[in-house]
This record gives sequence, structure tokens and C-alpha cells, in this order.
Amino acid sequence: MTSTLHTRARGLVLAVTAALALTLALVPSAAPATAAPKQPNRTPGLDEVFNGYVLSTLRDGRIAGPDEIIEPLRNDDPFYAEPRLKASDTPGTLLKAKKVNVQFTGVQPAHLDAWKTMFVTTDLQGERDISTGVVMIPRDGRKNKQRKVIGYQMANDSVGAYCHPSAMWTGSDPLDGASWSALGPLALLFDRGYAVVISDVGNNADPKPHGVFAGKYNGMTTLDGLRASMNAPAIGLSADAPVGLFGIAGGGVGTGFASELADGYAPELDIRASVLEGMVPNYKNFIATADGSVGSAFALATILGLEPHYPEMRVDEHLTPAGKAIADVYRTQCQSPAYFTLPFVPMSTLFKGQNPADIPAFQRAYRDNVLGRTGVPPARSRTLIASCRADDSPMSLVPAADSRTLVRNWRAKGAQVDYQPTDCSMVKFFTDLYGWGTDLLGMQTIDWLDANLKN
Repeated sequence: MTSTLHTRARGLVLAVTAALALTLALVPSAAPATAAPKQPNRTPGLDEVFNGYVLSTLRDGRIAGPDEIIEPLRNDDPFYAEPRLKASDTPGTLLKAKKVNVQFTGVQPAHLDAWKTMFVTTDLQGERDISTGVVMIPRDGRKNKQRKVIGYQMANDSVGAYCHPSAMWTGSDPLDGASWSALGPLALLFDRGYAVVISDVGNNADPKPHGVFAGKYNGMTTLDGLRASMNAPAIGLSADAPVGLFGIAGGGVGTGFASELADGYAPELDIRASVLEGMVPNYKNFIATADGSVGSAFALATILGLEPHYPEMRVDEHLTPAGKAIADVYRTQCQSPAYFTLPFVPMSTLFKGQNPADIPAFQRAYRDNVLGRTGVPPARSRTLIASCRADDSPMSLVPAADSRTLVRNWRAKGAQVDYQPTDCSMVKFFTDLYGWGTDLLGMQTIDWLDANLKN
């Protein structure tokens, strides 16, 4: 068994760099920072990713039995049944928590505690809503009351049900690119003793299409997931713990809005540092650029993941019969493998001859999700935007100007923003695949996050 676990372990990072390129198709390009960062980016070595803690989880872990592997695939966990809300259930209230085993590709790692959570949050109309999530904490001898906490938002672009983090990390949807992309950053965070809180951005089991791309909603569920988890006696974290935010790709949009909304929405959270890796500051520009590219399917997924919160979009009215058939499938599916099926397909073949970036009914959703307009990260915190240095890769589907604009806007409002570009070029891809892949997944930012959370 030990040999099998070690073989799996060595395969995780190697598979990440190869299998998840399209998952991060939303990676924008960046210009060099104009201010000296407090901690420079540094690509971690393979020995740092497969650190002592990670190796111990695999050495002492176990292969799940057939029933344990099949159980989470049934998608009928009664945990996701929503209770009727009481008047006292304000945003951030924990409704329930369930101790669970982390399970990934049939492996249950040791020394890792986890809980599924259900909590109250707020929708875009200001009404109370319910979201679920997952909390994972390394069992390393530290007291949970003394831990720092990371609000982590994955590159999860799934619109369908049962595709979200609380399901991914307990054995459902084991091949989804979002979870594979998180393995390296989580390994580095767990080695440092951080508790990690991840929102599902809605109820994982809700059969209706999920609005994962609505950035403000994503941001509020991130903040409420932190509030609920940090006040849960069974979990044992401190409500006053220093908080860091980490978001990548679609999750980076949610993290950006969580940071912008924090002072007004959840001022009690001590947010000290935020990392935005490869996020999309402007959906309209991304969709226009992605049209007919390797990321065409993610452009369609973005639109479908906005519609639940912007019903005036009425997406089906703008689709061709073929486009509607594809959209109907996408609304029920996880991103892997569904959203990898339309590379280089022009959106005009799906949207009645129109580029969806220009459809009038979609414009409010696009405007509402431009980062840098809603607010500014807390003055006490520091923000790192990490993205590609130039438009020199097929993965750079977001114009570099969008990221530079966001940095300028936040800095002009007084935010402390570090801008640290990475080399995403094809030269880098062919000459240093490990460095290219780990940097795209955000592993090079963990030193920065760690340094800024120590202040």
C-alpha cells in the first residue's frame, strides 16, 4: 500500500502541470509591478510541495474501500437538505457542520480533519440565501484556536450540481481540473499549519444551474463561509484569527470581490493578505477574446454561470438550436470534462451570429462584475496580483490591460497592491514545464501570503 501511495503522490504535481492547462484558460497577462513587493515570488521545489506533512498524510493514509468510493458518487447526502431559516439566522450563521473524511482519487489522506458546512449568506438582491462549503485543517499538533485561516476559492467553473468543493474533496467528481489545480497550493498551506475554508458558492446539491461566476455573490459566500467556520465550536478556530484570501481563475474573481466587500460586509474579519492568481477582471473582454479560441467553452460557461443571478440575460433566447442543446448539457455538468469540448468553436455558431460579448441583455451582468469598481481591499491588508507577464501563450485569454487597470484602480484608492508577473511564455513551457505549471497554479505566491500573514 505504501508503494501505491507514493506512486500516487509523485503523480499529483506532474499531472497538474499537464492536465490543467485548459482549466486555467482564464489566466490574464500582466505588466511588471511598479512597487517593490514585500516578498518576491519564488517557484517552490518539488521537495517543498511533497513536504514532510504531505508525505506523512500519504504514508499513513489509506486506499478507500469500494463502498467508500461509490458512496459520494451517489449524490444523495441528506446533509445538503436546507432547513427553514429563522429570523435570527443572519449572514454568516452556521446552520450545520458534518465531520467527513477527505477523499481524493480513492485515497483518504491521514492527519487531515475536515467538515462539510452549511451557512447563511446573501444573494445579489440582498435576500438571505444558503451556501455550503468545506473546511480542511491539518492535524499536526497545533491547536486550532491558534491557527491562521485561509479563505480559498478554487478554479471551479462548474455550473452543474454536485461539482463543488465540499463534494470534490470528499470523493465526488475526482477528476475535475479544479481540485487537481489546488493540490500544490493546499500542500504548501497545510505544511504551514493553515486552516482552509472553501465555499461552494451556493448549495452544492441545488439541481438548478449554479451562479458561480457572479463575483459579488462568490465574494459574499467566501466571507460568510469564513464567519461560519470561525465561529463553529466543533471546528475550534478562533473568530479573531488572522485571515488570508487566495483565489485562482474564476475563484480569483470571487476573492477579489470578497476583498472589495470585506470592510462593509464582514468588517470583523481580520483580513491581512489576499492573493489573486490568474483572475478575470472584466468578463466582457474575456468573452470577446476567448471567442473561437482554446477557451471557447469557458466563455459559454461564464455566461451560463452568470445567468442564475441576472435573469434578464435569458440566454436561451439568443442561442441557436445547437447552442441551446450544448447549454442544456453544460448547465447540468461539472467543468471536467464538459467544458473542454469546444476549443476553437466560434461563439457566433452558438449565438445566432452574435458575439455574446455584445448582446445588450448581457451588459448589466458584465458591468456588475468588473473588479475595481465596487470597492477597495481593506486598508490594513495587502494584495498580490500574480499573472502572466505578456500575451505570449495560448493560455493568456484576458487582455493584459485589464489586470493593469485593476492594479491602478486599487492603488489610486489607497490599497497596498503588489503586482508580480510570471513567465507564461511557450519558451518557458518547453524549457521549464515544472516552473511554468506551478506558477500558473499559484504555488509561487504562498511565500508571499505566509510572509504577509505574519505581520
